[in-house]
Amino acid sequence: MSDDLRLPLIILGAALATYLTRIGGYVLITRLKTLPPRLEAALNAVPAAVLSTLVAPAFVFGGADVSIAMLVALVIGLRAPSLVMLLCGWLTVMALRMSGLF
Repeated sequence: MSDDLRLPLIILGAALATYLTRIGGYVLITRLKTLPPRLEAALNAVPAAVLSTLVAPAFVFGGADVSIAMLVALVIGLRAPSLVMLLCGWLTVMALRMSGLF
């Protein structure tokens, strides 16, 4: 198989796998009248798992300035709205970078 054809086939295969996964979950859930407790618990854990997957690499490998800004955003986010949390995190990382310490 030529290299010119391999990339479009990989993209098509990934798109098909994504589509089948999404439609499969929808069909499975619509067929069930009530969700079993274990399935409901697993579905409730998905948002936290996705958020952890997105945030953890940046926290660990993003540098000290990013880690400090994330901790500040976490503390602010416990009491303030999301927009305030994002703004405080952004301002923290920008201040740390402009200070020349990081």
